[in-house]
Amino acid sequence: MGRRLLAAWLLCAWMGIQAAAAAAAPPAKPGPRDTCPVCGMLVSKYPNWVAVVQWKDGHVHFFDGAKDMFKFLQDLPKYAPGHRPGDIEAILVTDFYNLRRVDARKALFVLGSDVLGPMGHELVPQADRLDAEEFLKDHKGKRIVDFGQVTPALIRQLDAD
Repeated sequence: MGRRLLAAWLLCAWMGIQAAAAAAAPPAKPGPRDTCPVCGMLVSKYPNWVAVVQWKDGHVHFFDGAKDMFKFLQDLPKYAPGHRPGDIEAILVTDFYNLRRVDARKALFVLGSDVLGPMGHELVPQADRLDAEEFLKDHKGKRIVDFGQVTPALIRQLDAD
């Protein structure tokens, strides 16, 4: 009886862990009808630029680039009324070189390069400093910033360029 109880408990624990991991994992890609809440563009047309904000309740917003994602995050009352920063589970961007989703809070972003995103001048996400410096050099970038350095003024400047 003890072994059966232990086996049942382990199975339930494993299933709970799997369910929690599945709930926390963002969808692999936006659907064909998912639009950017900032500009209204169909996000699936630009898979190399997708950014994601996932909420703790499992709801997901997809963006056609990091720039629109930052606009969204910097004005939640406008784009996501009733949501608070504390409700966010994950913020992800697509790394330029390896096209994998990375934690936006840990990523670096290159500004002023000759690479344009779907909405023009863009914050080009890089997973690490080495890639960011290489991209800056190869694509005539002007500056590398981290997540906390992206301000509304910086976004306005990108839009003005």
